[in-house]
Amino acid sequence: MDISLTTWAIAFGVLVLLVCSAFFSGSETALTAVSKARMFQIARNGDRRATIVNALLDRRERLIGGLLLGNNLVNILASAMATTLFLDLFGEAGVVYATLVMTALVVIFSEVLPKTYALGHSDRMSLFVAPAVRVIVALFGPVTLAINAVVRRVLILFGSDLGKGDLLSAHEELRGAIDLHHREGGVVKGDRDMLGGILDLRDLEVSDVMIHRTKIQALSIDDAPEKIVRDVLSSPYTRLPLWQGETENIVGVLHAKDLLRALAAASGDATKLDIISIARPAWFVPDTTTLQDQLNAFLKRKSHFAMVVDEYGEVMGLVTLEDIIEEIVGDIADEHDIVVQGVRPQADGSINVDGSVPIRDLNRAMDWQLPDDEATTIAGLVIHEARMIPEPGQAFTFHGFRFEVLRKSRNRITALKVTPLKKGLRNKPRTSAEPA
Repeated sequence: MDISLTTWAIAFGVLVLLVCSAFFSGSETALTAVSKARMFQIARNGDRRATIVNALLDRRERLIGGLLLGNNLVNILASAMATTLFLDLFGEAGVVYATLVMTALVVIFSEVLPKTYALGHSDRMSLFVAPAVRVIVALFGPVTLAINAVVRRVLILFGSDLGKGDLLSAHEELRGAIDLHHREGGVVKGDRDMLGGILDLRDLEVSDVMIHRTKIQALSIDDAPEKIVRDVLSSPYTRLPLWQGETENIVGVLHAKDLLRALAAASGDATKLDIISIARPAWFVPDTTTLQDQLNAFLKRKSHFAMVVDEYGEVMGLVTLEDIIEEIVGDIADEHDIVVQGVRPQADGSINVDGSVPIRDLNRAMDWQLPDDEATTIAGLVIHEARMIPEPGQAFTFHGFRFEVLRKSRNRITALKVTPLKKGLRNKPRTSAEPA
């Protein structure tokens, strides 16, 4: 009778220890898989357990150390008790039986099952186990500190320093989360582009989004006032640079509303207007200014328009508040905009694209990932990769696409045909010139 009670007591003890092992394994998986951002938001909504979860994640080494220590202790104790139990039941063969049975029980019920559940319900399980885990981590605190100290010493001996691990910035983490949710269907393409555009503001410069000086519509201050009035009224823009002597000598910016107010005050007589007194001072910004800084400057100055200059003070182009906003929300067109169709999809899966189309706009429109680090426009990318100014009919293959030059004006590529290659060839970093 005593032997039977002892056997049942040991079996019950093994069962309890296996449950404890499942708790430690599931807690470790749940707390390492949980999103700290989600826990932060839940904590703001008043759930104190989420605050405990974030406190545990802030001391991740102690958390992992405490859970691993507890898990190993109960697994070893359960194995020892099971071995004793099977030795009493089967003699020396009990060691083999105990090894097989405990391996199956630990793997299935104490490892795979709780971890699988924790991966699918990490938030719920983390909130449930957080109070108990906090007590366990505090209880094993001195031991885990000693273990972590030994581990760090050993890693340093092998040339590894935990304090210099790979760091992922918050912006990169957000960008990765957005792309992941888009791939899984949780974020539509338009929302992904908008969220990504916000994150890109700190990485882009005004030179990446500015209107190039060759495309600027400017007015000569030396023209007759009535001609300037006609040009302003026929222009789709409300703000126009004024130049004197040469086009790069910008002396002011003329706002259509200011001109109309002055014209009304002069009873409609354009000959009485003093254009230079109506114009506002031009604002010049360096071409290396980030879009984030420029956006803040626009908001601070309550201005929507700035001229972009290089390090020598030469005018490179102009940038507006709308240009920066379009990097977030996409193209903004109104009834006065001149819409230029720069991307024309073809039936064979290729596209005909104007050389002046920005790479970022093409990537956004076609959901491609062409690099825009070394060039702003698609023509600039082809010239950069080809290391030459190609002629019409030449074709080049790089970054998983085939680029064929369709038209050229002087040294400018005006039209290209871009064809995505087959998936098997997309990752080959090959650049080649071939006849049309």
